[in-house]
Amino acid sequence: QVQLVESGGGLVQAGGSLRLSCAASGSILSINAMGWYRQAPGKQRELVARITSGRNTNYGEFVKGRFTISVSNAKNTVYLQMNSLKAEDTAVYYCAALGVVSLATRQDYWGQGTQVTVSS
Repeated sequence: QVQLVESGGGLVQAGGSLRLSCAASGSILSINAMGWYRQAPGKQRELVARITSGRNTNYGEFVKGRFTISVSNAKNTVYLQMNSLKAEDTAVYYCAALGVVSLATRQDYWGQGTQVTVSS
């Protein structure tokens, strides 16, 4: 069983910063990629940022250099540094561990979500 524990969400004023963290634990042999997705009310879930075990990254178009994703492979932990936050960044942010290989399976796992609210 693999669990993802997220932290770092909250309320921030526009222009401010937040740092999200997500730690994966359990019977993990390897993780292909980790990332963050978000879902605002009435909208579809969308990619925020994703990083592979080889540290290749890709970002949602709306990020425009404001966010940085990083990973500690040794700790199975992914971070998302979010700067210059805007009101439209308000959403529930979900951590994802993709292509997780454990003793008998290879599958994706999702965190429970953490609320990010940006006040204008």
